[in-house]
Amino acid sequence: MAKKPKEEEKDTSIAVNRRAWHDYEVLEEIEAGVVLLGWEVKSIREKKVQITQAHIIIKHGEPLFIGAQITPLLSASTHVNTDPTRTRKLLLRKAEIRRLIGAVERKGCTLIPLKMYWKRQFVKVRFALAKGKKNVDKRHDLKERDWTRQKQRLGKLSQRG
Repeated sequence: MAKKPKEEEKDTSIAVNRRAWHDYEVLEEIEAGVVLLGWEVKSIREKKVQITQAHIIIKHGEPLFIGAQITPLLSASTHVNTDPTRTRKLLLRKAEIRRLIGAVERKGCTLIPLKMYWKRQFVKVRFALAKGKKNVDKRHDLKERDWTRQKQRLGKLSQRG
């Protein structure tokens, strides 16, 4: 039986932390599920999420997503206590959690969220095991990025010639 052609992939991203790539050197990316309440899922569908101030810690063997702000909708139920910055649990396997604990403790790394997105009907968080960049490294990256842009411009100008 012939396979169906792949449909165009939709943009399933909910929130992206672009600042993470500037402030940190990403060593490894990991995907995890998030434990959410009903009102949070409704707000996420409306893309009322902000993860730039968020981070991930591992406490008592459980990875926790701290500082992510999910703004409740105005139509949220009145009998539910809506805390926009509540701590949410991440779903990972025990082996991954143990490996992350070792990396954070030994290497001096931190866990930062990069992206929140839909995967089928589930909300996933892609986070990174990362080391903080120094100001010198940030300046070097900016110079390098500018130089590559200039090279591309010069290449286009020489082709027009």
